[in-house]
Amino acid sequence: MALKDTLKQKIEAHRPRTTRLTKEFGKVIIDQVTIDQCIGGARDIRSLVTDISYLDPQEGIRFRGKTIPETFEALPKAAGSAYPTVESFWYFLLTGDVPTQAQVDEVVAEWKTRQNVPSYVFDAIRALPRDSHPMVMLSVGIMAMQKDSKFAAFYNSGKFNKMVAWESVYEDASDIVARIPIVAAFIYNLKYKGDKQIAIDPKLDMGANFAHMIGQSDQYKDVARMYFILHSDHESGNVSAHTTHLVHSALSDPYYAYSAGLNGLAGPLHGLANQEVLGWIMEFQKKLNGAEPTKENVTKALWDTLNAGQVVPGYGHAVLRKTDPRYTAQREFCLNTPGLKDDPLFKLVAMIFETAPGVLTEHGKTKNPWPNVDAQSGVIQWYYGVKEWDFYTVLFGVGRALGCMANITWDRGLGYAIERPKSVTTDMLEKWAAEGGRKF
Repeated sequence: MALKDTLKQKIEAHRPRTTRLTKEFGKVIIDQVTIDQCIGGARDIRSLVTDISYLDPQEGIRFRGKTIPETFEALPKAAGSAYPTVESFWYFLLTGDVPTQAQVDEVVAEWKTRQNVPSYVFDAIRALPRDSHPMVMLSVGIMAMQKDSKFAAFYNSGKFNKMVAWESVYEDASDIVARIPIVAAFIYNLKYKGDKQIAIDPKLDMGANFAHMIGQSDQYKDVARMYFILHSDHESGNVSAHTTHLVHSALSDPYYAYSAGLNGLAGPLHGLANQEVLGWIMEFQKKLNGAEPTKENVTKALWDTLNAGQVVPGYGHAVLRKTDPRYTAQREFCLNTPGLKDDPLFKLVAMIFETAPGVLTEHGKTKNPWPNVDAQSGVIQWYYGVKEWDFYTVLFGVGRALGCMANITWDRGLGYAIERPKSVTTDMLEKWAAEGGRKF
C-alpha cells in the first residue's frame, strides 16, 4: 500500500480520539502557568500536541515511541550501510510503522519524481548577493517554490474541504523534503565551489545523493543519513518546529510555514549553535598550544573559560538533564570510523566530554552539565572536509524539514485550530503577584 493511502487510514482512525478529547474532556486541567513561565518564554507549559516525537528530560528524544538506537535498529538499512535511508525514516515519522523494504523502495521512487527543482528557484538564489548567508539562500529557495503549492491551489479553488486538506499538505510536504537537499547542495556549490554544480544521481537515495552532489566520498553518505535523521525533530516546542506549526495554523501553505521555521532555526540560540561550538573548540585547541588533550590541561582550560565569564558552548539543554542521545549517536559513529576516532579535533571533543560535566557541576551554574547535539556535529563535518561553518545550519535545516513537514501534515489531518495564546500585561502580573495568584 502506498504511503499516502496508509497515512489516510492512520489519520481517519486518529480523528475520533482528538474529537472525543475536545468534546468530553476539554475542560480537564493538565497544567498550571507561573509568572516566570509567562515571562520566560512559556518554558515547560504543556500546550502543544504531537505524536511524531517526544523529548523526555532523562531519556532524550523518542521518534514515534522509539529511542534513537531503537530507531536505527528497526528501520531498513541502505544498501551496504549500517544506517537506514532518510526515506524509510520519513515513512516511519508519518505513520508510526516500521516500513518494509518494498515500502521504502516506493518512497525512494516517489521522491525521485518530486526532486526536480524548477530552474527559477536556482535563478532566485543566484540573484542574491554571493556573500548572503546560506540560510538566507535556503529560505529564499523554499519561498521561490511556493507558487506551485498544491495546498494553496486547493484553498483558492473554491472547493476547500478541511477534512481532506491534509492531502494537499502531504503533497507540498513531500515535495519539500524531496527537494530541500537538492537546493542545499546547489547553495553549497554556489557559495563554496565556484558554482560548479553536480547533477543528481537517480540511482541514489536522498542522503547518498546529497553526499554525491556536494562532491563527498562514499563514507559521507552515512554521515548525511545519520545527520538528517538525528536533526529531524525534537518535539513541537523548539523554535523551528513551533514556528512552522504556528504559521501553518493560519492555513499558510507549507512553503510559507517552513521558510518561517528556517528563519527561526538560523538564530544563534537554536540551529546556529553548531557553528558557534566548532569555533569555540578551534579556539580551545589553540589554548593547548599543540599539546595532547589530557584531563589536566582540558580542566584548566575549562576553568579559565568559566572564570572569564564565558559559557561552555554545546553543554546544557533547555529540557534534557542527561547526555543528549544525538550526541551519543554521533560519538559512536566517530569511535567506529577508522581515522576519525584518531582525529585531533575529535580527541579534544572526547576529552572535553570526559571532563566538562565534572567542571560544570562543580561550577554550579548549569542545570544540565552534559553535552547536546551541537557539541559533536561540527567536528564530523570538519573531518570530512565540509569546513564552511555557516553551512552547518543549512544541513540542520534539511533534516529538520522531515519533522516539521510530518507534523503539519498531521496538524491538518486532525484539523488543529489556529494558534492564538492569550496575552497579559505587566500590571496584571504585578497585581496577581501581590495577591498571591490570579483569582478565578
